[in-house]
Amino acid sequence: MQHTHTHTIHILYITSSIFQKKIYHIFTFFTLPITSHLPYNYLLTSWTSNVQDNMTAPSPTLGELLKYVGDLRKNVNADETPAHSVVEMSETSNEPRSLPFVLSFNNLTYSVKIRTKMRIPAGFGPFGGQNGLSGGAPATSAEAVGGERLFSRHKTLLNDISGEARDGEILAVLGASGSGKSTLIDALANRIAKGSLKGTVTLNGEQLESRLLKVISAYVMQDDLLFPMLTVEETLMFAAEFRLPRSLSKAKKKLRVEALIDQLGLRNAAKTVIGDEGHRGVSGGERRRVSIGIDIIHDPIILLLDEPTSGLDSTSAYMVVKVLQRIAQSGSIVIMSIHQPSYRILGLLDRLLFLSRGQTVYSGSPSNLPLYFSDFGHPIPDKENRTEFALDLIRELEGSPGGTKSLVEFNKSWQNLKRSRNKMGTGTGNDTPAHGLSLKEAISASISRGKLVSGAGATNDINHSPLVPTFANSMWMEMAVLSKRSFTNSRRMPELFGIRLGAVVVTGFILATMFWNLDNSPKGVQERLGFFAFAMSTTFYTCADALPVFLQERYIFMRETAYNAYRRSSYVLSHSIVAIPSLIFLSFAFSAITFWTVGLDGGFSGFLFYYFIILASFWAGSSFVTFLSGVVPHVMLGYTIVVAILAYFLLFSGFFINRDRIPDYWIWFHYLSLVKYPYEAVLQNEFQNPIKCFSRGTQIFDNSPLAEIDDSMKVRLLQSMSKSLGFNITSSTCLTTGADILQQQGITDLSKWGCLWITVAWGFFFRILFYFCLLLGSKNKRR
Repeated sequence: MQHTHTHTIHILYITSSIFQKKIYHIFTFFTLPITSHLPYNYLLTSWTSNVQDNMTAPSPTLGELLKYVGDLRKNVNADETPAHSVVEMSETSNEPRSLPFVLSFNNLTYSVKIRTKMRIPAGFGPFGGQNGLSGGAPATSAEAVGGERLFSRHKTLLNDISGEARDGEILAVLGASGSGKSTLIDALANRIAKGSLKGTVTLNGEQLESRLLKVISAYVMQDDLLFPMLTVEETLMFAAEFRLPRSLSKAKKKLRVEALIDQLGLRNAAKTVIGDEGHRGVSGGERRRVSIGIDIIHDPIILLLDEPTSGLDSTSAYMVVKVLQRIAQSGSIVIMSIHQPSYRILGLLDRLLFLSRGQTVYSGSPSNLPLYFSDFGHPIPDKENRTEFALDLIRELEGSPGGTKSLVEFNKSWQNLKRSRNKMGTGTGNDTPAHGLSLKEAISASISRGKLVSGAGATNDINHSPLVPTFANSMWMEMAVLSKRSFTNSRRMPELFGIRLGAVVVTGFILATMFWNLDNSPKGVQERLGFFAFAMSTTFYTCADALPVFLQERYIFMRETAYNAYRRSSYVLSHSIVAIPSLIFLSFAFSAITFWTVGLDGGFSGFLFYYFIILASFWAGSSFVTFLSGVVPHVMLGYTIVVAILAYFLLFSGFFINRDRIPDYWIWFHYLSLVKYPYEAVLQNEFQNPIKCFSRGTQIFDNSPLAEIDDSMKVRLLQSMSKSLGFNITSSTCLTTGADILQQQGITDLSKWGCLWITVAWGFFFRILFYFCLLLGSKNKRR
């Protein structure tokens, strides 16, 4: 038996590329597995000859080297992708990283308009002989009351904020509550509407377009918005399905997730569900790291975080920031807001930006804090946390009459002095490394080095086509992943569907036993009308439980769509697809329980139509409630609106008052009623038989005061009526058919199939409205 031995050759390429008289060295190791049937001499000879040939030729580019090694691998094992690993440079290395990214923000200013009221004492104002308003006490208010007037004023949340952040470093924004930390993060994340924010945000000196920023950046909210019944691994895997391109195989996406789990330190919790109030899951620190992980699955160039350590103990907070440090060292720009870092966390931060009431009071390295406050006249005592001292001093100044104005002015002069020293030392006022590439070319180079995974499948022709795709996957792939995620999350909470099924079954059982085996008498007709009205309205009321579904997912949806994880249309379609199986089951359960027990007409074909109209009612009701969930932000308010509107639908359905009797000024509401169409459809399905009689002979007196007299007297009355009318009426003469009942109820406009299709169309109409609500109402930007 012949054994195959596997050997490994490590080849070190050293490529020198000259960008504006600066040399950057790119070190990449390529590992080639060589089986015994391919001799070493072949590779070494090939490699040596190539090196000798290139001694006199221009230095090959990184792409040419990748292609050469890829060709070798293809000859060996038909694999074009070179295995590579990044060589970490030591801290003492003087060689700069290739193609660094610098995010600069200059003179950012943002203010909001607030309304205030001022009380005007009697005798003042234009009608009191004086114009002064000196007696007014300003306070915020929604509307003015007697003796008060409303005024508008602007409150500045950011005031001329400038700074920069570099890849490989963590920039921490610090300050007390209300200092503007979250507002600054929102400004950098393009979460403030255009026109409201003044100033510029650039990457490597070029203005960042909104579409490009969405693709190359990630924003981690302060709250952990996750599906509670998914495991850590499943959560990250679904994020990979959304953000990584379709060109990557399932196996490669799985490898990316496994690597990210190790990077986040979540290996022990990978198979644990996230959990919520009712289900035990991962710890708070692990939840926060999962929230970070789903936003960095595509390895973004810029990572923005709003207080990622909020609500965590010191150990968990340190682990989170340690993860952020590893992310920064992988080549990302990390900017985070933090309230009060511990001593250990401070050692992980590279740059600090202190804010006070929207103004910069310090910007620089943590190591310069003692010198800064010493020059300001407030030296930091030994063995005291620098940031705690700085924040305490800032709070003290904020409470003083002059505020932090002196510290703001000192920071400006200190920064100017620092820049002048740097200029004298380096001979230039700009220490940003220049590499001679445009921003898009730099991003392309980062993609080729393995950064920004979602751009891996993009074309290299950046001049004629987008650098990276707007969405990583097609609409159909997004729908499949969204549907799978919803099914997985719902399957692990069967109690939700069980409660809804129980409500439908109990309601059907009560109706079945209440309206047991109705006869064909006039009383039976009235009871049928009552059964149909209650049954149709019940299908809509039981759909109210769909209201919290989107309300619970709203902020997850907003976070994911803000950075183009998937299309809003994909979410709407998958949301509809996921709802259909449960509606089919609920409709069948209700129909099977009530149809034969109540004694409805039509046989098996009648049952099928009855089932279809119940399903259409559930569909329309679910769509209507889903639409309201996109409009109303609160569950209790939503339930109140749903109950009220469904009551109006029932009122105008035609059960309580016939269409012919509804006033003209309300008739429009009759045609908007969702209950009208299924109610009329089931009536036509029940009373469509032209030969079935619902009132014979003496039964004509059942719904009148004469119902209590003897049957013999009723017969004599029929004989007397026969003589008066000129035709014979006996006890067996049919006086009311199904067509007569439909005529009495005013159901003459539409056929039963027409009512069915209109009910289905209402469902699609509300789904479309839901889509526009998401399109217009989920911008998630400050005004």
